[in-house]
Amino acid sequence: MGLDQYVNTFGVACKQRFGEKLKKLTIDAKFTCPNRDGTLGRGGCTYCNVASFSYEHGTELSIPEQLNKGRERFAGRTSKYIAYFQAYTSTYDEYKVLKAKYDEAIIDPDIVGLCVGTRPDCVSDDVIELLAGYQARGIDVWLELGLQSASDKTLKRINRGHTLADYLDTVTRARAKGIKVCTHLILGLPGEEHQDYLNSLHAVLQAGVDGLKLHPLHIVEGSTMAKAWRSSRISLLSMEDYAYSVGEMIRYTPKEIIFHRVTAYAKKPILLAPDWCAYRWNGLVAIVDDLKAKGGQGSYLISKLKMGSKAI
Repeated sequence: MGLDQYVNTFGVACKQRFGEKLKKLTIDAKFTCPNRDGTLGRGGCTYCNVASFSYEHGTELSIPEQLNKGRERFAGRTSKYIAYFQAYTSTYDEYKVLKAKYDEAIIDPDIVGLCVGTRPDCVSDDVIELLAGYQARGIDVWLELGLQSASDKTLKRINRGHTLADYLDTVTRARAKGIKVCTHLILGLPGEEHQDYLNSLHAVLQAGVDGLKLHPLHIVEGSTMAKAWRSSRISLLSMEDYAYSVGEMIRYTPKEIIFHRVTAYAKKPILLAPDWCAYRWNGLVAIVDDLKAKGGQGSYLISKLKMGSKAI
């Protein structure tokens, strides 16, 4: 595919540290979300249906059984794995419950990393101390924060239930303890366009970040946005526009920051639109073509530095 030639990818970073590209084994640990259980709201974010991106969503398997199942899927491709608590808000429970579930995953001798996906407003100091403790034991720890947009107006529109200030606070506390932060951003949210994506990137870079995940907006069955899409009230990014915006964001990103993902796909019938998001490689090819033509990660920063002006 050639993405590694232009981007500091998670796979390359793992190979440099562990001698091979690690695979993430997704875990559904039966967490919920304060935006679904009534604490902040009900119904969740307007784009959300966790089944669209989680292999293990709704499973009745235990955490060790899920890890074994995931290992079978990647048989022969690696010998080391990352336990990825992906579904819903994976820090949203009592400390002792969280510790028990994380411990159950990292006790597996093949697990060398722990990745915890969550919301910026659900990361207590106790959780940060817990994750820091795992890191001190040699586990490679990543805290994945779903910011999605740095615009409070957009966050309110999509019913996120948190603000940019919540994100900035959590990033500051986590990184002060040496916890690596990977931030999720969605391109194509209602009311946003190319400059908004760059503004979100700039806010994240200013706050300090170690990794990024970029996603195109998917319209998935079971989400609130599905109703708006069916009523023709939502316009979606074309693959070409998405690739252009992602390429620009990558060129404005310092080379030391690791891209865990630059696009995403979902399977039909859960995926309703856009159709190009049903195919894993099409978006990646378009992004690589853009990078090949215009420059790879950090190239705008280099040119701006030479001209003595600021990026973005």
